[in-house]
Amino acid sequence: MFIVSRLGSWVIQVSSSCGKAALFSWDIVRWLLRPPFRIRAIFEQMLEIGYYSIPVVAITALSTGGVLALQSYVGFKRFGAESMVGTVVALSMTRELGPVLTGIIVAGRAGSAMAAELGTMKVTEQIDALYTLSANPVKYLIVPRFIAATSMLPLLAIVADCVGILGGAGIGVGTLGANPIVYMKKTFEFLVLNDIYSGLFKSMVFGSIIAVVCCYQGFYTEGGAEGVGKATTRSVVISSILILIVDYILTALLFGDSSIRG
Repeated sequence: MFIVSRLGSWVIQVSSSCGKAALFSWDIVRWLLRPPFRIRAIFEQMLEIGYYSIPVVAITALSTGGVLALQSYVGFKRFGAESMVGTVVALSMTRELGPVLTGIIVAGRAGSAMAAELGTMKVTEQIDALYTLSANPVKYLIVPRFIAATSMLPLLAIVADCVGILGGAGIGVGTLGANPIVYMKKTFEFLVLNDIYSGLFKSMVFGSIIAVVCCYQGFYTEGGAEGVGKATTRSVVISSILILIVDYILTALLFGDSSIRG
């Protein structure tokens, strides 16, 4: 009976959290297009989420592109297909690695900051003070972060794609001795616009996930400073897990039928 009781309590807790998150998401959508539009706050969040994340995104993408080129070259050399290294790097970065790595990195850097900031405002009763001033906290605090995260993730994904492809080209040409003209030709020979668009769409969805999850965790923080730390940790973990799960679902929807037919 103890196990059944604990399992029931866990199911109730998860169901309650999912319900609150759904209502929270609906509040964001409901206030998204209602004036007044806090343009200054949106650009401030764009600066925080997007611009300040460029260095870590670029370094990660550069390393990933180089490692991917090196590993692909070692594997393809067994079959005499070294010329396809550029194609593999380009498709992998634009379709999967660029959006996914960008989402996880932004969740760890900017998402945790959002959760910590909102959590601190919650435990110090600053959010409650907004209610007393007849200011809706979702409109005032959450909507600018949601817009900024959703709009900046695709731009960061473009940075990751470009830097990752350049990193792969640097390793392929500079270290592995590939012909630069042949390498760049193979890089873009099989790359179509749909590969780029699908990655940008994924990154936009990932940005929405990061904003909703991290703001939700911060908005409903309890337990003082310890609660802020727990909320920050939960926001990063949940965001990363959801990004990986949703990535598979979007990949199956965007490429599944064509891959099966092919």
